Amino acid sequence: MSLLPIFLNLDRRRCLLVGAGNVALEKISSLLGTGLNLRVVAPQAHPGVRSLAEEGKLEWIQRAFEPSDLDGNFVVITATNFPEVNAQVYREAVQRNILCNSVDDIPNCDFFFGSLVSRGDLQIAISTAGESPALAQRLRREIDEQLPADLGAWLSRLGELRREVLSTHPRGEERRLLLHRLAQREICDSPQCAARQLARAPRQGREAALPGHVYLVGAGPGDPDLLTVKALRLIESAAVILHDDLVPQAILDLASARAETLNVGKRCGMKTISQDQINALMVHHAQAGRSVVRLKSGDPLLFGRASEEMAALAEAAVTYEIVPGISAAFAAAAAIGCSLTDRNWASNAIFSTGHHAQSHNRAPLPELEDATRVVYMPGRELHLLAEEWLQQGLPPDLPCALVSRAAQPDQQVLHTTLGELGEAAHPVAPSLLMAGWAVRELAKTVQAIGTIDSVTA
Repeated sequence: MSLLPIFLNLDRRRCLLVGAGNVALEKISSLLGTGLNLRVVAPQAHPGVRSLAEEGKLEWIQRAFEPSDLDGNFVVITATNFPEVNAQVYREAVQRNILCNSVDDIPNCDFFFGSLVSRGDLQIAISTAGESPALAQRLRREIDEQLPADLGAWLSRLGELRREVLSTHPRGEERRLLLHRLAQREICDSPQCAARQLARAPRQGREAALPGHVYLVGAGPGDPDLLTVKALRLIESAAVILHDDLVPQAILDLASARAETLNVGKRCGMKTISQDQINALMVHHAQAGRSVVRLKSGDPLLFGRASEEMAALAEAAVTYEIVPGISAAFAAAAAIGCSLTDRNWASNAIFSTGHHAQSHNRAPLPELEDATRVVYMPGRELHLLAEEWLQQGLPPDLPCALVSRAAQPDQQVLHTTLGELGEAAHPVAPSLLMAGWAVRELAKTVQAIGTIDSVTA
């Protein structure tokens, strides 16, 4: 079923409710808050409905439904205990092009009531198209628990400031960016409020008041649900997104349709753009007053050349902010249920990349190395990496796990040992190698409880 989510303005509109029992009373409590003129038709009425009629909050017509009752109404709700009556009301409403909702009767509905979360003028409505109102109510409770109690008051102040901006700033990209920036800032009642000063900056000073800004944002391992709240907000409001090749489309789809999105990554060593060009793009868009998100797979500070980009931004006097993300190492560890540190087997975690893992200038390591090794992008030459580690003194039975596309729907996990690593099938990129005794302990536990298939693809 294809539905269009909309919010109707029912103020002073006429609405008909057929039925006056318990279910009808529940609907009345939400309907009266909209300011509509409500007429109830039913032979008998719940005491609560009678009281509302006596208080003048609705009109109760004490008789059975007649088709003429529909005339002049904007919407109609039927909530009787008689399916034939509900169906008749719906048929008559359709003939008159009046929207109708039959409570708990999907075939006889033009629209559905959402389960509502409210904070002042902020309303979040959840609908399951009538399939499971109980699920909608559960989601409503979960969302309600997460929203700040003062969000409605903040929205009211933001609305005042928005109307002020609309009346004083000309239409265009500059105004759009300003409104998005205001929606991310704290707004107080003080005349010295930084957000209010930003909105009221004189026209000749707006370029100074609206400098471009670059955000180095971690996209996490690829699952949109694992984005941080701040990362999601920045992706949705960015004017420009410069993203790695490994950032999946599901995350890029969160960006505004007006955002300029450019792939600046590389894959398997094949560069489509140089690092100097990436730096130049960030600086160019920021100096033009745009909000730039440099979107990196995993965490921006792990193997993402963030240091080079920060240096370039600092040299150009462009302000920037780092927004951490969930690294692939943590997603991979979660995929196999492995703690990277373990009180008995690993008090350290070593992070490296396949590009540097084959250095021969390292000291020999003890057989029981007190660390879990995590190698990003281990590459296809796993036998070379295995030979190097064996030469360093690591034992052939050192447990290893290859995790491909961690935390994504097509995630794959392969358990092996260092001695057999060179014979392992090439993992699907992006992949990550984990090695250490903590990995072995987890693998043994998983096998013992018979759930190894649930963590491998």
